[in-house]
Amino acid sequence: MNRRHDTLSDDDRILWNLVARTTRPLKGKVAVEIPDIVEPTPAPAPTAANGVPTAAAKPKPQHVAHSLDDQTHEKLKKGRLPIEGRVDLHGMTQDEAYSLLLTFLHRAHAGGIRYVLVITGKGSSSGGDGILRRSVPHWLSTPAFRHLVSSHDHAARNHGGSGALYVRLRRTRA
Repeated sequence: MNRRHDTLSDDDRILWNLVARTTRPLKGKVAVEIPDIVEPTPAPAPTAANGVPTAAAKPKPQHVAHSLDDQTHEKLKKGRLPIEGRVDLHGMTQDEAYSLLLTFLHRAHAGGIRYVLVITGKGSSSGGDGILRRSVPHWLSTPAFRHLVSSHDHAARNHGGSGALYVRLRRTRA
């Protein structure tokens, strides 16, 4: 017996938007605009009558993805810690890379994977230092990735050097 679901999961929605952007409308048909997924903005903090933030309005400390500790970095570099997954973002636009990375990290985290390699490429073919190479570390610190990523750092030369990142995922809660 099949059950019909009227809503898509976040992973399915990301995948659908990625595929839908690569299509062209049929001859004589008008293209439908696909809206981007917008993250909700937090409400403004409550303030007292004098404009000073109240105690309840103090921001909570956010989990920020830090760089890997030296011991872990060395173990990954020398192959003593396994890299259990890898994703290659070469040649993708920022939207495609973001969607693929988010989906990949969600699945890896759900599968209990701890260390992954994210290959961004160096971007030297376009004459710059690579938009993905610059953007991916920033993405890993955003709220969308924060609950998945514990830390990240540039990969060793044998794993791609500055064109790749080691990413340590947070432990799954039992």
